[in-house]
Amino acid sequence: MVSRLSADDERDESLVLGDDAGSGERRPWGAYVVLDDGPFAKVKRITVEPGRRLSYQRHHRRAEHWFVVAGVAHVTLDGVVHELLPGQAVDIPVGTAHRVENQGNGVLVFIEVQQGDYFGEDDIVRLEDDYGRADH
Repeated sequence: MVSRLSADDERDESLVLGDDAGSGERRPWGAYVVLDDGPFAKVKRITVEPGRRLSYQRHHRRAEHWFVVAGVAHVTLDGVVHELLPGQAVDIPVGTAHRVENQGNGVLVFIEVQQGDYFGEDDIVRLEDDYGRADH
């Protein structure tokens, strides 16, 4: 379910979920919208709210490619932090521990392309999580 903000915040909600907000999914760190879901790849637009970060996680069945559209991404890959600006990208091989963080004041938006033989959310192994969802 996608939560709606007040009328004053309609523009900000559009930045988070885009014009196709009905297909979006809210998360504690922001939101994502699936742009394409095919047999060989899945594509998402991911928005991370200021001061938030995703789980430190890994996948066994997919690799990911992240392309930053807006904001500054602080991406951790196997413990090493990389700063990505709009127009920059990073590849995340299968099995690599990774996370993205938005340390800025505005929204962070990036496009995620998943490649592999399975794209289900149950392929996420959470190593650390700010929202109590880590795998123990």
